[in-house]
Amino acid sequence: MLNTDGWAQEMDAYGCAPTGPLLTEGQCREISGLYDDVTRFRSTVDMERFRFGRGQYRYFARPFPDLVEELRRTLYPLLLPIARDWAARLGQPAPWPDSLDEWLERCHAAGQTKPTPILLRYREGDWNALHRDLYGDLVFPLQVVIGLDRPGDDYDGGEFLLVEQRPRAQSRGTVTLLQQGHGLVFTTRDRPVRSARGWSAAPVRHGVSTVRRGLRHTLGLVFHDAA
Repeated sequence: MLNTDGWAQEMDAYGCAPTGPLLTEGQCREISGLYDDVTRFRSTVDMERFRFGRGQYRYFARPFPDLVEELRRTLYPLLLPIARDWAARLGQPAPWPDSLDEWLERCHAAGQTKPTPILLRYREGDWNALHRDLYGDLVFPLQVVIGLDRPGDDYDGGEFLLVEQRPRAQSRGTVTLLQQGHGLVFTTRDRPVRSARGWSAAPVRHGVSTVRRGLRHTLGLVFHDAA
């Protein structure tokens, strides 16, 4: 059973929240072991080629592995209240229905039909530049990353980075070391912050620091599809 009580408070304070364990060690190995089976993926991206950093990631093709499908369906309704609360504070529309299936149907009707669950692989010297995973006009404002390897044993470095651009101030960074099987909820593009006139949206980007040694895999769950 997930303890979600503190997620909203952590998200409000930092723009991210640790989930605790989501996968067992065996499940982590099962998912990371899929990386070399290219038939399970719709595309592969070489980050250095596109100047996204250095390393490689692959987007899962449908049908997803059972664990990936189960995680998406479990997490979406848990994140939905935070998403709606943030939208209300910012005076923005909250178009996300109760059902993930219905939300994805809306994405597909808008031309966003490509699946976005992603498996990332980093080797020594690899890193991921600060970015946002938007993919189209329809965006779910929260996403989840899950560590699949053991920091300190399987790899060193490779911390998850979150950088928030604050109004009329220098940017603030948050660093998280993902334990094996543990997840991190984080904002897709911005988060509400108090301002003199009420609430404003602080832009946020995320990335990964340089892996100093070993092999690092992560599973990324975005809750909107791509155009």
